[in-house]
Amino acid sequence: MLYRTLFAFLALLLPAATQAQPLETIDENTTRLETRAADVVAVLQSGKAVGEVFSPSFLSAVPPETLARVNAQLVAQFGPVQGLESVTQTGESAATIAIRFEKAIGSGPMQLENVPPYRVTGLLLNDFRPTGDNAEKLTADLAAFSGKVSVFYAPLADGEAHFARDETSQYAIGSTFKLYILSALARSIEAGERKWDDVIAIDRASFPSGQMQDWPEDAPVTLHTLATMMISISDNTATDLLLHEVGRDAVEAELRASGHSDPARALPLLSTLEMFALKGNPGNLREYIEADEAGRRFILADFEDDIRGDPGKVAPPRFEQPTAIDTVEWFASGEDLRKLMRRIVARDDPTAREIMTVSPSMAEPQREKWRYVGYKGGSEPGVLNLTWLLQDKDGEWHVLVMSWNDEAAPVDHTAFELLSTRILSLPRD
Repeated sequence: MLYRTLFAFLALLLPAATQAQPLETIDENTTRLETRAADVVAVLQSGKAVGEVFSPSFLSAVPPETLARVNAQLVAQFGPVQGLESVTQTGESAATIAIRFEKAIGSGPMQLENVPPYRVTGLLLNDFRPTGDNAEKLTADLAAFSGKVSVFYAPLADGEAHFARDETSQYAIGSTFKLYILSALARSIEAGERKWDDVIAIDRASFPSGQMQDWPEDAPVTLHTLATMMISISDNTATDLLLHEVGRDAVEAELRASGHSDPARALPLLSTLEMFALKGNPGNLREYIEADEAGRRFILADFEDDIRGDPGKVAPPRFEQPTAIDTVEWFASGEDLRKLMRRIVARDDPTAREIMTVSPSMAEPQREKWRYVGYKGGSEPGVLNLTWLLQDKDGEWHVLVMSWNDEAAPVDHTAFELLSTRILSLPRD
C-alpha cells in the first residue's frame, strides 16, 4: 500500500564497472561506441532488434517488454526520440551518451562488452535536461492526468511560487505523513524529553513496506535507527513504533502547530497498521467513515486494546484498487507540507534533515545542482505524493510537493516522477 518511491528516471540499469584507459587507445574505440550508441537510438525508435544491440545479461535484467514500456513513458513525457546528440568516451568500452528527445536531452553512462560483438551490457539514462519547456506546457500536460493533481514548487519562505497548481487543496499523501512524526520527534528531542540514541524494544509491528516487521521481538533499537528506517525505506513497523513512543497526541499537536490548513480532515492521525486494518475490513471501514472524530477515536482505542500492535490479528491487506482514499488516509496540501518543512529547517539540531537525505530519490546529476536534497514520498493505489526539501547553492531553501489522487484507478508512478525533472528545470526568478 505504502509505495517506496524508486525515482531512478529510467530502469535501464545493470551498470558495469569501467576503467580509465591510456589515451593512445581511446581513438581506436570511438567508432565502436558511436555505432552502439546509434544502435540504442535505433532500438528506442523501434527500428532495430534489441537482441542485436543489448547483451543477454542486460536483457535478463531488462526484458524487451520492460524496455519498451519505459521508452513509452519517456516518449510520453519528453516526446519522440529524434536522434543521437553526443558520445563522450570514458573508457575502452564505456562512454557517456546523450539522446535527443523532442523536449529534452537524456544522457548517462553506457558500457559495452569487451569482446565482439561488443553489445551493450549497461545503460543508465539518469540526467534529463528539458529543452524549450515552460510553465504553460507543464500546465497543459498536468491537465491530461486523470483524477486530480497538485504541484507546489516554491521558496520555503513566503513568496511567489516558482510553479503552482492546486497547492492549497487537501490530498491523500500516503507515507509522506511520516514527516509529521519525524518533526514531532525532533521537537521532543530539542525540548530535552528524549535523545536520538535512546533505545526502545520492538514491541509492535505492521505490514510492509519495510523490513523491521521481520526483526526479533523485543530487539533494542535507537530512536535514530527507527527514524532513519521510517524515512529512508518507509518502514511501517518503525513508523508505528515511533508514533506509539512519541504519542499520537504529540504528533497531532505538531500537525496543528505546523499550520495545517484542515486538521479536521487529517485527524485522528492513523498508524499504518490501523490503516491496513480499516481498509482490509469493509464493515470496519464503513463504520469508521460514518463516525465523527470522537467516534473514530473510540474505534482506534478499541482497536489498540484488541490488537496491541500485532499484525497477526489483522487480515493482511489485499486491495489493489483505490480504497477510501478521500476519507481514510493521511491528508495535507502542498502549502501544508511547505509549512511543515519550515519547522524541520528551523531546528538547530540537523539530525532530522540528515535523515531525509538518506534516500533522496533524485538522480545524481540532478542532486549535484543543489547543496541539500531531502525527500519523503508515499503512495497506495490511487495515491502518490513526492515531497522534496531543497537548498540551492546560494543557501536558499525550496520545496517541491507533487500529489496525484485518482479514486477510479491506480496512478502511473513513473510518468508522474518524470515530471519533477521538468518542474525543477523551470526558472526560479
